[in-house]
Order: sequence, then structure tokens, then C-alpha cells
Amino acid sequence: MALCAIVPTYACGMNGAPDTLARRPNDILSQMITNIYCDESCHLPNDGQLVMVLGAVVCPKDHARHVADSLREVRARHGLSSRLEIKWGGISPSKLDFFLDVIDIFCEDPLLRYRAVIASKQNLQHSIFDQTHDDWYHKMYFQLLKHLITSNSSDRFRIYVDIKDTQSAAKLKILHDILCNSLHDFSHQKLEDIQALRSHDVPLIQLADLLTGAVSYSSRNLQTSESKLKLIRLLQTRTGRALNKTTWLSEHKFNLFVWEPQNQ
Repeated sequence: MALCAIVPTYACGMNGAPDTLARRPNDILSQMITNIYCDESCHLPNDGQLVMVLGAVVCPKDHARHVADSLREVRARHGLSSRLEIKWGGISPSKLDFFLDVIDIFCEDPLLRYRAVIASKQNLQHSIFDQTHDDWYHKMYFQLLKHLITSNSSDRFRIYVDIKDTQSAAKLKILHDILCNSLHDFSHQKLEDIQALRSHDVPLIQLADLLTGAVSYSSRNLQTSESKLKLIRLLQTRTGRALNKTTWLSEHKFNLFVWEPQNQ
């Protein structure tokens, strides 16, 4: 049975795509809230990596608990602790089947989608563009999020990111202002909030970590773990997409954008 057939709040639209407004009472249309869960890989300026990947899992707020419950159930089915984090770095031969089932949960849920920006860090010339590395980082986050935040006046968005360092709050305030200004949302009504949370407490940030790790591993052409390569092959098969190439912007389920610096 298709998953969208057993999720009562939503319905399937044309071509099996979720119609998130179907069967929703008129009095709550104005309260449609979408959560965006973000993670990043190789974002530091001097980490020796050639690409940075920013990734986001998109989920209707009303559906987030259902996804968290599904992830909890798959842990139990594999005899794993309910506190085990779903992290790219946690993939091992003994836990591979569990992580493959997590990929299946993402791929089979029509209300979940993912977008990533794969940004080359080679030949960045910040001085020419009168910017710092943090400025460039915010620009890449803008590239990630601007196509996920719709212009529909009834939509509201909340963004959650994994805490990376003590500067997270200040960086997020800057990013919030940049995004709201671009949307002419000067009162922060459409983009309600951006929060840094500990991924241990947020299963969908963990899912973003797993998918972003797969995209980063593939984009860096790494071959060090057969378990990780098996997961990448499953994700490529299920999505029908390579993990290191730009997709059509209209690609809904698994959307990728490869960014290259401008030549001077």
C-alpha cells in the first residue's frame, strides 16, 4: 500500500505527488507550516576538503512526528537503542541493514523531500567579491533554502540546523535576516524561525545528516567504506539520480545543485 494512502492528513496529487492542501479544513489553510531540517559537511575554510555540502530535509510540521515514530520503530526492529543517532559517521557493516531501511523510509514517504547544494571550495576568491568565508557560507545557505520557501502567502516555514559551534546563534540570525529580506518578509511572519538544535534530540536533523553525508561522500569520490558505497548505490537506485550532479530545479523528491565559483 502506498504510504500516502495511509497518512490521513494529506492526499496524493497528480503522478502520486503529495497534495498537502487536499482535505485540509479551510480554517487552517493559513496555518500551513513546513519544517526544514538542515545539516552540512566540510564547511570549514581550512579543512582540506574540496567541496562543502549543505543539505535539507523538508517535512510538513504535522507529519514530523509520524517520521520520528517510523525511525524509532526501525531502530527497535533491528534491536538497536532508541537513543542511537542516525548519522553518516555511524554506518558500519553490522548496522548497514538498519541504515538501508532508513533510506527506504525516506524514499517511500511522499511527504519527505531533500535538497542539497554541493559547493566547490577550490579557487574561492573572497577578496574580489569583498566577502569573508562566512559571507560565502551564508550565500550558499541562501542558494539551498531560497527554492524551498514558497511564495504562497499562506505558507509558513521553520528551519532547524544542527549546532556546530558557539557562533551558531549569531550566524543564524544573519541568515534569518538575509532570507527574510529577500522574501520581503520584514516582520518574519513567513519564515518564522531559524533555530540551532542538538541533532541527538531531532530525528529529522539526523536524517539530513545521513543524506548529506551520502552526497558529500559521493561528491568527494571517496571509496573507503563498502558499507557507505552500498548505501549510496541504494539511494541512487531509489531516486534515479547520481549524487554528485545537478538535477532539474523542478525535481521535487531529491534535488541537487552543484555550485562552482565564477572565473575571474
